[in-house]
Amino acid sequence: MSDTLLSWLTDPPRTAGDLHGRGIHLADDRGGWEFHGYPELAASARRVAGSLAARGVRPGDVVCVLLPTGFPCLSSLFGVWAAGATVCLIPPPSFAAEAEYVEHAAGILRQTEAAVTITAEGLAPLAARVLAAAGTDREPWIWRDDGDEIQPREPAELALLQFTSGSSSRPRGVRVTWANLEANLALIRSTLGWRAGDAGASWLPLHHDMGLIGCLLTPVSVQDDLWLMRPEQFIRDPARWLRCFAVAAHTAAPPFAFEYAARRLGDRLADLDLSAWRNVIVGAEPINPRVLEHFARLAAPAGFSPSVYLPSYGLAEATLAVTVRTSDAPAPTVRVDTGTLHFGGPVTIDEEGEFAGEFASSAKTPSDVEDGWLIGCGGPGDGVGATVVDDEGRALPDGHLGEIEVTGPSVTSGYHAGRTGSTRFVDGGIRTGDAGFFHRGELFVLGRMGDSLKARGRSVYMEDLEAKVVSATGIAREKCAVVGVEGTGGTSVTLFAEKAEGAWVEDATLVLRSALGDEVAITVVTGRSGLIRKTSSGKPRRRHMWEELRAGRLGDARVRETAHVTTGRPV
Repeated sequence: MSDTLLSWLTDPPRTAGDLHGRGIHLADDRGGWEFHGYPELAASARRVAGSLAARGVRPGDVVCVLLPTGFPCLSSLFGVWAAGATVCLIPPPSFAAEAEYVEHAAGILRQTEAAVTITAEGLAPLAARVLAAAGTDREPWIWRDDGDEIQPREPAELALLQFTSGSSSRPRGVRVTWANLEANLALIRSTLGWRAGDAGASWLPLHHDMGLIGCLLTPVSVQDDLWLMRPEQFIRDPARWLRCFAVAAHTAAPPFAFEYAARRLGDRLADLDLSAWRNVIVGAEPINPRVLEHFARLAAPAGFSPSVYLPSYGLAEATLAVTVRTSDAPAPTVRVDTGTLHFGGPVTIDEEGEFAGEFASSAKTPSDVEDGWLIGCGGPGDGVGATVVDDEGRALPDGHLGEIEVTGPSVTSGYHAGRTGSTRFVDGGIRTGDAGFFHRGELFVLGRMGDSLKARGRSVYMEDLEAKVVSATGIAREKCAVVGVEGTGGTSVTLFAEKAEGAWVEDATLVLRSALGDEVAITVVTGRSGLIRKTSSGKPRRRHMWEELRAGRLGDARVRETAHVTTGRPV
């Protein structure tokens, strides 16, 4: 049994430290925190393991957990592991329509063939519908903490099925072994410089790899304190998460968190105490340096330093982290000429800078800084290999745009149930389906290859187009998404925006036309909140939105076309 992740579940714990006084602080709905020490959590997990064993769960079986972040979810997660089983965390319902959610969750359950699905009493009717849609006659098991305790069994080789977000296709279960998990946790702790007695804080969902591995399991693996919120609690009160950094040193978050907090709190950020904050791994979506700079400038009076940011690159198929910057030096930034991007060819860099120097110390506001800036995501960590390759898998020199390939002990063995996807497992490594380039030892990531198209003989990335629209119109980043389509009828892009039609549409169309040329058809779709369909991790479901548009299922959304719409498929 792992000495870092599971030994504390035994009674008495087989761990070097004294667990008393340390544990997980769970945010309640009254603005306070409920503390659960590791001994309490371990005992509850052993009781859940006993209940699962009584229901016939055997080592190696898959057990699904459909619960929101809270003590029952944590008790179930570690209880499944104590039973020797493989865990799969299914996202709880959020803002999706029920039919859409049932279809998504049932797709996961069909792949897992779970022996048991754990849920809460309030979610039991919905869980039952999910199970029925998955084609099983099993009833969900409602979590309870009254089973007979058992000592943890020897774990199976497979620790968890980590489902991808489904931003470019249907979700696929990544097979994460204990060896994968422990290698990646060691990489994360080393990169963070985690010290004995450090604490973390997070609001990220536990069904997402950054929330589960980067934020929950990292402190649990060394039995240190964690302040843990649900995503909706962060949305209601982002300052509550930030107040944790008067004592917590580490976290991980997408750039959205800093954009949202800056927009909600503004100058009130200066009133917080962020003096204990040493690191935040930033990733899960394209990183706009301007967003990070804006937050850093507002939060500087609270003791926040731009050196806290650790831009990173990772993916579920590599467990989580691949490259993470350290805080030893300012992150490099480059502004690329997007008009010359060509897969396999050299990247033209117009300007270079250092994030902590050029932006954070600049008198310019974010809106004054030109678009096109990328931030370095560090180099590969210990034991991890990352290269950029062409279409044939040949390594490209620094400064050339290609597909990112990853090797190392964190690379998983593939997808569950024979699934395939744009990420390809080859020769002990993975071709990630992400486009990027190396420059001076740093990886710069442009985005998913499946989220790009060819225009004027070059590669155009949807994230880059979205950034241009945001800059030109002032639309909030999470309120718009661009979908590209290539087909026999030509090439088109569609801008989806949760905003009433107005003069901004002309500005958006103009900036898209400037980037794409006259040969690309442009459509703008406007509507109310909820128009932008998102994955469980908050990424736009581009293919799904395009399919909904083509099928006429966008309700009262307004569609404005500047040219023909192609009959091809979304990229």
